Amino acid sequence: MTASSTPANRSNKSRRLSIAGVTAAAAAALTFSLIPGHASAEGEGKAAAASTSTAPVAFKSTTGGSQAAPAHKSLTEQHTLAERVAEIHAKQDTKGKEKAQAEEKAAAKKKAAAKAKAKKRAAAKAKASRSADRKPAYANNLNGWIKEALSIMKKEKIPGSYEGLHRNIMRESSGNPRAINNWDINAKNGVPSIGLLQVIKPTFDTYHVKGTPHSQYHPVANIVAAANYAADRYGSIDNVDSAY
Repeated sequence: MTASSTPANRSNKSRRLSIAGVTAAAAAALTFSLIPGHASAEGEGKAAAASTSTAPVAFKSTTGGSQAAPAHKSLTEQHTLAERVAEIHAKQDTKGKEKAQAEEKAAAKKKAAAKAKAKKRAAAKAKASRSADRKPAYANNLNGWIKEALSIMKKEKIPGSYEGLHRNIMRESSGNPRAINNWDINAKNGVPSIGLLQVIKPTFDTYHVKGTPHSQYHPVANIVAAANYAADRYGSIDNVDSAY
């Protein structure tokens, strides 16, 4: 007889099969208790199902520690990391928006400054144009020269009238701005009398009015300088009736 056919061996084998059967039955009962709707209609295993359906299922590691704690810790860490990443992204978005707003504000300010500058230039140009329009145009003849000279004399507070200027001009040069005296004492001294009112250079230089051409031959400059000299010496060109 072999070792496997002895009564003792048969008894051990029967016990192992019995335990395996119980274990399989318990596992089956547990599986059906966790899946709704799979309770047996015939009432088999109701007690086992009732006991396993109400008891919490715990999974233990081989070392005796719970597997739920590490899993929960991992999820918590992942959640915290996700929150941190979201916070960083939010800050970056905020900084980006603030930078964009600052750039937009600077561009608007620059545009406004350029617009104001252009407006100012346009206003100055318009003002200059209006001033030019208001400036009277004088004829290039004796009448125009006297009128322009009177305008300057008024501004510079130099006394004199149209009649006084015209009278002296006709006596001195007959209205010729290029007239020159080459025979009197002044000519002999090297400073001939020149222009409409026959002014010598030292007198012209001394009484020249700023803003007029610095030339004895220029009709308006000659008249204004002579009138300025006459006002200083005689009170007014109107008071002159002979060589002065």
